[in-house]
Amino acid sequence: MQKDRLYFVTDAHLGSGPDSPQRERELCTLLDNIEPHCHTLVLLGDMFDFWFTYRHLVPRGHVRLLGKLAAMADNGTEIHYFTGNHDMWLFDYLTNEIGLTQHEQPATLTFGECTFLIGHGDGLGNTDPSFNRLRRLFRSPFCQRMFKLLPSAFTFGIAHRWSDNNKVRHAQQDTLRYLGDEREGIVQYCHQRLAQEHFDYCVFGHRHTPLARQLQQGTTYINVGDWLINRNYAYFAPGQGLTLLDNRQPTPLANCPISEPPQTPSQPPENQHQQ
Repeated sequence: MQKDRLYFVTDAHLGSGPDSPQRERELCTLLDNIEPHCHTLVLLGDMFDFWFTYRHLVPRGHVRLLGKLAAMADNGTEIHYFTGNHDMWLFDYLTNEIGLTQHEQPATLTFGECTFLIGHGDGLGNTDPSFNRLRRLFRSPFCQRMFKLLPSAFTFGIAHRWSDNNKVRHAQQDTLRYLGDEREGIVQYCHQRLAQEHFDYCVFGHRHTPLARQLQQGTTYINVGDWLINRNYAYFAPGQGLTLLDNRQPTPLANCPISEPPQTPSQPPENQHQQ
């Protein structure tokens, strides 16, 4: 069987909620099912609700997913991990233990005949300055060193309470839906990048909102949604395009075929005289 597909999964938030073990089993079943077709797997971040890699210990749990990813990597699957705002402190653990490629910022990937702009999505655009300041603080080496000095039982307790409170706040504010281009930082960022170069697909997570939207001729924005609530994933097959799915539904949420990019206006010859 030919392994010629590119798969995307995002925002499983393993470790959050009493159904976390079941979500992890379902995710591993998905990986079992796609592995015969999967050339490249892209994890778009926040696969864990919180992670901090200490020198001599790592978070308890998640062994099914970690073992499955290690086995896939050993069998030749190319794996990319884009850190999110919940797992920014992975450091080099997954890189060393699994052999995947880790990204701290959005990156480009060429697969088949298409070019992808890929990232988690947090801190992009200018829609939430307070969040961006907090993000810079958490990513600072000084903050990381200070955090590492605290007992793990204390730090993990704080992190999970903070995460739970944020989930409640987002539900109350009804932000887990498409808010319009002017309030979507990821969309703003994509437009900024598209002004400089062409991408066939812009694929992100973070928003927990499965969505397919054309940004301009030849470019589709895909938000893969999440594995926390919706059980979403997406895959790209050369010659067919990108498909967005909910693992619990028999029909795709969206089919996004490859489309032609906008044509660059041709320039008149330098020596052409106006009549």
